[in-house]
Amino acid sequence: MARGERNVLGGELEECGTDPMTGFYRDGCCTSGPEDRGSHTVCAIMTSEFLAHQSSVGNDLSTPRPEWRFPGLVPGDRWCVVAARWLEAQQAGVAAPVMLVATHERALDVIPLQLLQAYAADVPDDPSSLL
Repeated sequence: MARGERNVLGGELEECGTDPMTGFYRDGCCTSGPEDRGSHTVCAIMTSEFLAHQSSVGNDLSTPRPEWRFPGLVPGDRWCVVAARWLEAQQAGVAAPVMLVATHERALDVIPLQLLQAYAADVPDDPSSLL
């Protein structure tokens, strides 16, 4: 968890992923600060469609780039993606599922909460509430 950072639901920002280690600061969380000009704030679960779309718009997320400590992503990986890039993919019909509890509140500067909620992959502590 990122102390003091908030998620889009107003709670404490939770970890997005550590295998591979994600986040602008490579801390496992979609924390954001002044250095993060791209707003790497959406905790997305990679799909083959999302990865293909990102590659088609010049954002290759599949090829490893060791010089950036970037392992290359595969479907199922959780990754903090740029909010505007996620929205672009959504508009193209290939948005990746989102972990709301791990998506930084700064994503709301770009994406309406209702839109993020439509792609939520979060499972509540009590799954019976989904029935």
